[in-house]
Amino acid sequence: MTRLLAEDLSVGYDGRIVVAHQSLAVPDGAITTIIGPNGCGKSTMLRALARLLPAQTGVVRLDGADIRTLPPRQVARTLGLLPQQPVAPEGLRVADLVARGRHPHQSWYRQSSAGDSRAIARALELTGTTDLADRPLEALSGGQRQRVWIALTLAQETDLLLLDEPTTYLDLAHSIEVLDLVHDLKTRHGKTVVMVLHDLNLAARYSDHIVVMSDGEVIAEGTPAQILRAELLERAFGLTSVIVDDPVSGGPMVVPVGTARG
Repeated sequence: MTRLLAEDLSVGYDGRIVVAHQSLAVPDGAITTIIGPNGCGKSTMLRALARLLPAQTGVVRLDGADIRTLPPRQVARTLGLLPQQPVAPEGLRVADLVARGRHPHQSWYRQSSAGDSRAIARALELTGTTDLADRPLEALSGGQRQRVWIALTLAQETDLLLLDEPTTYLDLAHSIEVLDLVHDLKTRHGKTVVMVLHDLNLAARYSDHIVVMSDGEVIAEGTPAQILRAELLERAFGLTSVIVDDPVSGGPMVVPVGTARG
C-alpha cells in the first residue's frame, strides 16, 4: 500500500479552486518530483499532501487513514515538510534551529532528552552541517542554509519528506549539492521524497518518478524517460525542445530550442 496518496482531491485558496479532482499516489522509497509551469498548482498539491491546505473534495491518505482525522503530532512524526521560503528569527544558531524539528516528539513536561540530542546530531551529520552548529543562520551561504533547513526536517525523524522547491535562489553548484543530499537520503537512508522543482534536467537526473501538472491537473506521470518527451513538454510548458542523453546520468536531458509561440 502506498503510504501517501491523494484521491479525487480539490484544493485552493480564498474560495478559488487551484487543483480540481486530481489523484496522485506517491511511490514508497523513491524520489517523486512535481514539475509544471508557474501557477499550475505544484506547490498547492504539495501543501495539500502535507495537510497545510484542507481538501474541499476528496481525501489525502497517510498510511491508509484520512490525514484530516490524524492528530497533528502523529502527522508531524510521519511526514516532514520544508516550505518554499522558510523563515527563522534573526540570530538563531544552526543547532537551535535544527532542534525545533524535535518538537513533535516532546511534551510540555519533557522538553528534551538524550534521544533528541542524538536525533539532532544525526541530522547535522547527514546534511554535513555539524561544523556549522554554533553559527547563526544568516552567516551561512545559500547552499549551507538549505542543508540546515533539511537537517531540521530530518530531525523530525520522519520517513516521508516533502520539499517545496529546495533549490530556490541557489546557483547550479549549490542546487546539485542539495539534490545530491536528497538522493543520498533516499538511497542510503530509505526516505520517500516528494519535491517541487522548476529545472527539468535536474528533475530528470534525480527523480525516480515525475508528475507533470498543468492548469491544476496532473496530465502525465512516470519515469524520466517516459515524461521527458518533446510533445509532452510542448503541451505542458509551450516549449519546443530536443531530447538527448544526459552525459552524467545516461537518462534523458532537455535541450530547449524555443517556445511554441516563437
